[in-house]
Amino acid sequence: MRAALVRAALLSTVLVACTAGAPAHLKVPNGFEIETIARIPSARELAPLPNGDLIVGTLGRDVYLLPNAEEDPGTPQVFATFDDERAAGVAFADDLHEIFVGSMHHVWAIPYRGERRAVSIERIADVRSGPLAPGTDGDVHTTTSVAYASGLLYAAAGSSCNAIMDDGAAPCAEVDPTRAAVSVMKPDGSSFAQRAKRIRNAIALAVNPQSEAVWVGDAGQDDLPFGHPYEFLDNLSAHPGVADYGWPECEENHHAYLPGVSCNGTVEPLVELPAYSTIIGAAFYPLHQSGAYGFPLSYRGGVFVAVHGSWHVADGCLAEPPRVVFVAMHGDVPARAVDWTDPTTQWTDFVTGFQQGCRSRAGRSTGIAVGPKGSLFVADDYAGAVYRIRPIHG
Repeated sequence: MRAALVRAALLSTVLVACTAGAPAHLKVPNGFEIETIARIPSARELAPLPNGDLIVGTLGRDVYLLPNAEEDPGTPQVFATFDDERAAGVAFADDLHEIFVGSMHHVWAIPYRGERRAVSIERIADVRSGPLAPGTDGDVHTTTSVAYASGLLYAAAGSSCNAIMDDGAAPCAEVDPTRAAVSVMKPDGSSFAQRAKRIRNAIALAVNPQSEAVWVGDAGQDDLPFGHPYEFLDNLSAHPGVADYGWPECEENHHAYLPGVSCNGTVEPLVELPAYSTIIGAAFYPLHQSGAYGFPLSYRGGVFVAVHGSWHVADGCLAEPPRVVFVAMHGDVPARAVDWTDPTTQWTDFVTGFQQGCRSRAGRSTGIAVGPKGSLFVADDYAGAVYRIRPIHG
């Protein structure tokens, strides 16, 4: 049943306007320019609106609106405040004129008619409402991502534990079906059901605008042999029923990381990145983007992936740097198939420079989105920033 409608708080909180400028540490390919267009604390997922505004989720209770992000960005302002932490996941349903938000324990719907403050907020569903996995002291993963496609709303919530219980006796076994899962529901929260299971932390949800296919990006478990498991993107819509991604027993190409288990029937993902990449956001670049800031044809139909980087250390260095990468696609099939001996073959770097040398970081990429005129937006929760990337015309 839908929760009662509550009024959004019309807060007076504002941020200082950000003077646009190129962040000196960040590098993009020749022919592109990148600039900082906003400062928003703990910026996470992004949802572009048809009028050029940008909705920005955060790790706090607030979701922000960045006015006119496609042209001359204004001062970010609080769009809505929630009675829950980590309002990180955001999505916009154009046909419904609704903004959806995923917070730590809830999914919310906000009617939208061009307002720059939420008129009302409705809690439509709950996640992480059941018990933790046995033997777990507290949730390991606490953000909820959302996506809207073909009249359905998707919500992804990570596992309450890493992989193996602290005593080493047994693998993590969730009893709450919303954890380590992707759930699907109608836009009012009804017909709530599990759509994917045993997927450790599917923070990135992306919709291919050509096919309406929903893709998931997963952050893998720790404590396996170094360099494993690879982290992945996969077309959830290609799998009927409840897709089984196999975590924590099965990873990669049906590989069993615990003795005596069968990985038959688990999903073999389509795109792989190195272990510890920590995929936070993903966005398809429209195949038919006609806006003023449209990217070259070589990027059309592909998917951009925001990588948060690792805390894991190898030879004294942080193992994986934050970055944005690009995966060329043919529809919902990657241009290059997986090489199970090398997780670096399917993608190329697009934004680099978040990490200098072995240990020093100036930022960490999180959310990513394409604006209605073709700009690519990237959020950074470490620097508290939103960047805009465009081709250089001249």
